[in-house]
Amino acid sequence: MRLALAFAVLALTLTLGTRARADEPPKPAPPVPPPAPVVVGGFVHADWVVFRQSSQDEVNTDGEPLNENRFMLRRGRMRISSDRGLTFAAAEIEANTVAGPQVRPINVEGTLKWPESRPAFGPTVDPRKLPQEAWFQVSAGLIQNAFGFEPMEFAIRRPFLEQTVMTTAFFPGQFDLGARLLGGYKVVNWGIGIMNGSPIGDRTFPGRDPNESKDLVFRVGASADLTPEIHVEGGLSGLTGRGFHRGRPATNDRLVWRDLNEDTIVDPIELQSISGSPAEPSQTFRRFAMGADLRVFVALPVIGELAIRAEIIRASNLDRGLYVADPVASTYDLRELGWYAGFVQEITRWAHVGVRYDHYNPDADAREREPFALVPRDLSLSTWSFMAAARLPYGRLVGQYDVRSNALGRTAGGVPTTLADDSFTLRVEAKF
Repeated sequence: MRLALAFAVLALTLTLGTRARADEPPKPAPPVPPPAPVVVGGFVHADWVVFRQSSQDEVNTDGEPLNENRFMLRRGRMRISSDRGLTFAAAEIEANTVAGPQVRPINVEGTLKWPESRPAFGPTVDPRKLPQEAWFQVSAGLIQNAFGFEPMEFAIRRPFLEQTVMTTAFFPGQFDLGARLLGGYKVVNWGIGIMNGSPIGDRTFPGRDPNESKDLVFRVGASADLTPEIHVEGGLSGLTGRGFHRGRPATNDRLVWRDLNEDTIVDPIELQSISGSPAEPSQTFRRFAMGADLRVFVALPVIGELAIRAEIIRASNLDRGLYVADPVASTYDLRELGWYAGFVQEITRWAHVGVRYDHYNPDADAREREPFALVPRDLSLSTWSFMAAARLPYGRLVGQYDVRSNALGRTAGGVPTTLADDSFTLRVEAKF
């Protein structure tokens, strides 16, 4: 009897509890986390070229001024980005007065990444401070080539004022349209990209693609701590693709009058017939590059970090920013070689100094005809750069002296000589 009564009380309690819970309002769903904030930032590089030896108060054949002793907005950039875990988007524009006022897009990309906690590749990311784990990022848009170190180094992280002549020739403007895959596992990292092949600084077709062929670029590297004080990074890179030679339209026959005796009267002997020429179709040509890069970071007590850097690129027909390579016009393939080596030493967290030497030869087989012989000609350019900077949390004051060895000079008699082209530049760098 007591057992039956206990079961009845238990059943009544469960029934009342269930009914009470049914009468309660449903609990609200957990709140959805707010979307990732949009990050706005940027920087300004304002330069004063105190002097440059090749500067002249004159204009060239295109009417462009030759004076380089001036104040200049080298670059001012504004960047908007948003990281939503598995996706990342960024848009960056630049304003400068290098060749007159100009505003243009620099970096516009959409990225898919994993793991979502890893930040996307960008100017504020230091890869050495990220955890060594498996990761990958797929990006498309206006992005950097997955080649070498300096072509992928952002301007705000570069200790020297500008890139070397080698990088300016091979990857003018740095950014190109295409798709890129970056990834890594522990100490190994790699990247591969398919690009248009005409960076935004290309002297012929900037930001466009005159042929259907695409450039394939890749890099395989490693990054590791040898000791708690020494960190080493390095890699091997490659590029293959096709360049473009612009054709010519057909021309008609022409009749030319040369007033040989300057009497302003047309004499039959002063008339000359010039035959027309057929159209010349455009052509493509093969180009490639191989490169290696190395960096060593040494944490010195008290004074600060010593960063040593070196890179070399061997290429063929790749110059797009200085001497535009065109083996169809020159009738032979242009063998190109560039390299640099240097170091930057911190002087506590308030300053740093650096020295860099770079060398670039755009045509190892260049020849020049003299009165009775065809002789080799050296077209190489080399620069010693001496840099010192005072650093603040959101900016720098940089002074850099460049000693240039430029083989483009000519004597009064037309003989090749070294052009006097040293310069000293002051820069104010401010970030926001």
